[in-house]
Formats: sequence, structure tokens, C-alpha cells
Amino acid sequence: MDKLIVSGPHKLSGSVKVSSAKNATLPILAATLLFDSPVLLADIPKLNDVQTMLKLMESLGLKITRDQKNLTIDASDVSNLVADYALVKTMRASVLVLGPMLSRYGKAKVSLPGGCAIGARPVDIHLTGLEKMGASIQIDKGYIIAECKRLKGGEVTLSFPSVGATENIMMAAVYAEGETIIENAAREPEIVDLANFLIHMGVPVEGAGTSRIKIIGTTPQKKYASNKPYRPIGDRIEAATFIIAALMAKSSIKVLGFEPWTLDSVLETLEKMGAKFKRLPDGVEVLESGRLKGAVIETAPFPGFPTDVQAQMMSLMCLCEGNSVITEQIFENRYMHVPELIRMGCQITLKGNAAMVEGVESLSAAPVMCTDLRASAALVLAALQAQGESEIQRVYHLDRGYEDLEGKFKGLGAKIERVK
Repeated sequence: MDKLIVSGPHKLSGSVKVSSAKNATLPILAATLLFDSPVLLADIPKLNDVQTMLKLMESLGLKITRDQKNLTIDASDVSNLVADYALVKTMRASVLVLGPMLSRYGKAKVSLPGGCAIGARPVDIHLTGLEKMGASIQIDKGYIIAECKRLKGGEVTLSFPSVGATENIMMAAVYAEGETIIENAAREPEIVDLANFLIHMGVPVEGAGTSRIKIIGTTPQKKYASNKPYRPIGDRIEAATFIIAALMAKSSIKVLGFEPWTLDSVLETLEKMGAKFKRLPDGVEVLESGRLKGAVIETAPFPGFPTDVQAQMMSLMCLCEGNSVITEQIFENRYMHVPELIRMGCQITLKGNAAMVEGVESLSAAPVMCTDLRASAALVLAALQAQGESEIQRVYHLDRGYEDLEGKFKGLGAKIERVK
């Protein structure tokens, strides 16, 4: 397995462009199952999760042509409606093929998904929503088996604004009979991007970005098509990672390729801590801000503070002046990076779903181990500012969601190398 060797601390400078968002790309890839004409996608990131999704789609019979980071996906001849455990076990987002297969073909068999071990993340909300649309669903030997003659529109109220459930029901609604209204829908920018992709293909979608989304269904014989490529939005979580890295390094850099409004809650929190920014049309310029003050944050669905930035924020708080408190409200097991940060000199105490962080003057290098995707990023950020050389193992977690992270950091002046 690969590992990273990181030497710190170092100042950062220059600019970095983030990749297209993993969390936007995966549902858009799943949505291509809905269309029998070729779909053109541009600037698709080379990530392990994306590669897994593409392999899954090819196993279903989709034909995929790659040209650098551009894809042509042809779902005109889907020959298999079983998403096998061998491909689904490593990635949570693989359950997103359920909605489009059920909508277009009336049946699907999808293995219960895997992914990062950061909590239960049940698919119950997905299945309850699809059952409200008329699907018959059973769980048998680790597989979700879903069938229907044709899904029916109506009002689907989610018990929690789950991003994945919202996406699955949006895609299921494309060929459902009548109008589907999703209440208490997730509002994340990635939901808006999926809606924009469906609109790009000709599907009538309204209200994405609010808690009420409306999709007008049609029959599977409808010929939706577009001859123009679609590019997913820039990765706001990757952008936050670089922004926090610059603040930890007391440096000024430009982070480009994303829309700043998608990170309002993060940027506003950082500004209260003393950070300075210039918001640009396509990103943020981080200004040299000195040592920041501690803060109290609580993760929440969008537009609240994103759980996917919690670990990186903790690394920053370890070097802030004073004390900080993080309350994790989304996942029950998302503090696995804490023991590794403590190895580097961080002062962190856990109590239930709260983490108390006491700021220290400096960190020390240490061998550490990645446990999940965002925890991996937190360890890289800490290592970049720790005195000495840190060895970060199990970076395959990092490769699930960050495209060439070490290369981008090297471009900013960091000393970081990947070792086979």
C-alpha cells in the first residue's frame, strides 16, 4: 500500500484549482442509467470511488468511452440489473443506481453498500421513499430487491434530509407517473448539481436547493438527450481542505475552481476565528491571517457546517489560540482521526459526540494511519505543520475523494511525497 511522507512546517504560496466534486460526480454517473442516448460528461475526476462507479456501470452493460477526463456513457443497452456485492462493498454511493434502474426498468437488485466506517448511515430513508412511490422492496441475503410495474408520483416526505435518499428519489421520479414532490429534501449544492444535470438532459425539475423539490415524470419511452457535455461542480470539500491548510500555515494562496457560496458556513466560521478572505467569482483568496482563535461548531445538513469538513477543522483548531468545541450531529463514529492527531501533540478530549480541543503552539511529526476519507485529509493538514517528518499510512482512503492531493500541495510549496 502507498504511504505519504510529509515534512513540516512550511509556508504555502501560489494557487490551486480543485477538481470536480466527487459527491456531485457519483450521482450524475448513476443518473446516466436513465437515458438511452449517449451522455457527455466533462472533467470527471480520477478518483477511486469514480473508478468503482464506472466499473459498476460497465457491469450493468453501459458502454463507457474515456478521453482523458471526459466520458461518453451509453446506457441504451443495459443488460444486467444486479449491482453485485463485489463492486458495491467499498462505496456507499453505489446504492444510487437503485432509483434510476427502478424508474426505467421497473426492477433492480442492489447489494447493501459499504464505504467509510464512520457510522451506520442506513438506507432506510431511500427505501421508505421508493415504497411510497409504489415499489415493492425486500432485503434478502444482503441485497435490496426492488420491483414495480411503474413508479407513481406523489408527495414523499423524508424523515431526515438525507442527500443520498433525495438523489435516489429524484432519479426514481424521472419516469414515475405524474408529479413527484420531495418534502424535507436535502439542500446541498450537490443536489442542485444533480438537478441541473437532469435539466440539462431535458427533465423538468424545480426547487432544488430548497426543502421542496418537484419533478414531473414521463414514460420510459420519452427521448431525453443533449449533445453538449456536462461538467460537475467544483469540489467544495477539497476547497475547504486547501483553505484550512493555508490558514494553518499562516499563508496566502488562491483556491480556485468552485463557487464560494457553497462554503458560506465554513468561511463565516473561519472569519469569526480571525481568518481573512477575498471571495472571487471562481474561488477564494486566503489572506495571511496569523494565529486564529478557537471556536464552537456543530455539524448540520446544508446550509449548516458540513460534516465532511469537521476533521480538517479539528486539525486547524489544534493550532488555534484557546479552546474549541466540535459537536458531530450527522455521524456517530466520525472521530477516528482523534487518536492519530493526539499522536502528533494535539490536545483533544472526547465526550459523546463532542470533541473538546485545547490549542497548542506547535505539533510534532509522528507515524499515523488513515481511517476514513476526511480523517485522512485532517492528518495530512496536521503533518504539513508538524515539526519533522511524518509517515501517513493507508492513504487509499485519501484516494477515494482527493485527486492528486500530494501533487497539488507540492505545487503550493509543501514537502510531501508518495512512496509505493
